[in-house]
Amino acid sequence: MALRWIILFFVIAVIEIYSFQAIKTVTKIRWVQITYILLSLTAVVFIFYEFTKFDRKVGQTSMTMITLGLLLLVLIPKILITFFMALEDVLRLLIGSKNYFANYDKEASFLPERRRFVSQLALGIAAVPFLSLIYGMTIGKYNFKVLKQTLFFPDLPDAFEGFKITQISDIHSGSFDNPEKIQYAIDLVNEQNADMILFTGDIVNTHATEMHPWIDTFNGIKEHKFGKYSVLGNHDYGEYVDWPSKEAKEANFVAIKNLYGQIGFKLLLNENVKIKKGNDEIALIGVENWGKHFGERGDVNVASADLTKEDFKILMSHDPSHWEYVVKNHEKHFQLTLSGHTHGFQFGIEIPGVFKWSPVEYVYKQWAGLYENLGRYIYVNRGLGFHAYPGRVGIMPEITVFELKKGKIVA
Repeated sequence: MALRWIILFFVIAVIEIYSFQAIKTVTKIRWVQITYILLSLTAVVFIFYEFTKFDRKVGQTSMTMITLGLLLLVLIPKILITFFMALEDVLRLLIGSKNYFANYDKEASFLPERRRFVSQLALGIAAVPFLSLIYGMTIGKYNFKVLKQTLFFPDLPDAFEGFKITQISDIHSGSFDNPEKIQYAIDLVNEQNADMILFTGDIVNTHATEMHPWIDTFNGIKEHKFGKYSVLGNHDYGEYVDWPSKEAKEANFVAIKNLYGQIGFKLLLNENVKIKKGNDEIALIGVENWGKHFGERGDVNVASADLTKEDFKILMSHDPSHWEYVVKNHEKHFQLTLSGHTHGFQFGIEIPGVFKWSPVEYVYKQWAGLYENLGRYIYVNRGLGFHAYPGRVGIMPEITVFELKKGKIVA
């Protein structure tokens, strides 16, 4: 443990020294340099103090989110500065060695002076993530997007031609801090006038009480003709805090399951319901959370025991790794799976229809948007809320609207 702390302090020291070198090279104004040192010292002390106060019996709070946001705001730009400054030092060392050993100028300083341009470049590039993170914490986290997706299935029952489904996911109500913005999101949901609405899990961060201030707001989601259904997410099981007893954990879990009903959603627990329209029907299947990294509670076999390969099926499964490891090649042929969970990492670059990237893609093959395999789709919702980092950069909170069409598969 002591060695870890030594390494951590060493890394922080290197980053801080290089960052100050950039400031010092760009400006010689003393009060600017002193102000920078004081602000950096204050941020480091505050972050360390808050992390030492973290209580696993409580879990995430608004203060831990602020602390993590500040950590990223300070650390990421300074890492970029350190990279450029360290690269410059390598070049200075090479140039100095060449001058010394080639005997060009033995009396000159071994290392050439730092170039002001390099420090300006480093600070300019570091400003991009700095400003982006501030945007994400102030505007991006509530910059709700309604994304519309038309899906074609050759075996869609005739009566469901043009059937519309709204999907929301990953509310994480314990992170919310702006009632007006959340009401706006509910209004957007209602404006879609879908036939059915599906909620793919994570109603809270940990505690059922987190949702209590928002129950009336989410009860504002209007009734949908063909119902409101939901499944559990990994955070709904209360696994990320230390509970005083098994009974307390179980009571919280029961309370969380009840929350879905309190906002008008029918919670599906490894089961299915038939959605009937005219003379046709489709099967809506909901499983408990199945995640390669977060527990395998869901059982799609139990949930679809009375269904056949020929039935048209929509599966709600919170974690997209379930599709990758179990569902996409399942013998019962699940035509459409709806997931969430990844949040798109709440950070990335996305140009709709052209390019998307996020660090989370190195963990999840399916992490945001639509994916297809042998005529079977999965759609991964980017989430309505946020968790840990109190913001969103590049990957915006999402409300998805699907229109089902009968016909040739179009990816």
